[in-house]
Amino acid sequence: MEVSSTDSVKQSIQAHTFQAVYLYTPMCGTCQVASKMLDVVEKLPQAFHFMKANLNYLPEFASEQSIESVPCLILYRDGIEMERIYAFQSVPFLYENMNKISSD
Repeated sequence: MEVSSTDSVKQSIQAHTFQAVYLYTPMCGTCQVASKMLDVVEKLPQAFHFMKANLNYLPEFASEQSIESVPCLILYRDGIEMERIYAFQSVPFLYENMNKISSD
């Protein structure tokens, strides 16, 4: 799901037990590769609800969350940040991190 407002992001984080927020910018080449990895992870069996957001439209959220760079994947459980990933190493790496959070 693509969102473009800070309120939408916050509402989704609160509405889902497991929320994955993927932050990117359209001109970022690394973000395009990371997006393809997440497309694969999203199709695998896992508990997370996925949200995608262009950080250019979320300056307030970026500031509140102290986002250092893109791509960025923030994993939440019950509205609490559990993991923040900037280096999208591989599909198995992402999948294992998500499963670790959802099975704890």
